[in-house]
Amino acid sequence: MASVFTKIITGEIPCYKVAETEDYLAFLDINPNAKGHTLCIPKKEVDKLFDLEESSYHGLLEFSRKVAIAIEKAVPCKRVGMTVIGLEVPHAHVHLIPLNTMEDARFINKVKFDNDELQTIANSIASQL
Repeated sequence: MASVFTKIITGEIPCYKVAETEDYLAFLDINPNAKGHTLCIPKKEVDKLFDLEESSYHGLLEFSRKVAIAIEKAVPCKRVGMTVIGLEVPHAHVHLIPLNTMEDARFINKVKFDNDELQTIANSIASQL
């Protein structure tokens, strides 16, 4: 069965797209830790990050770096943190989280944005790429 991320890739489920290449996709997390919290995924469905082929692994990190730099330009923050957990969705993914405090990196406190705000945030990040 296809993961929710594969359904996003195929367009079955909408997303707030930030960046896309032939092999990777970046979109806003709809349950974010902070404004600009973005997920970067390979388009090929692989459960665990370290199960990716080496070239895909490196490609995902290079793609994530470009997105992180754009986030840092678009969203006021001290830095963009990166984390990989991967327990909720069985599809390799990287979380890029704008950080102002260590609390922003925890997956306990969430922030809410309406659809228009999420689209504005996605557009702002995408414009920095």
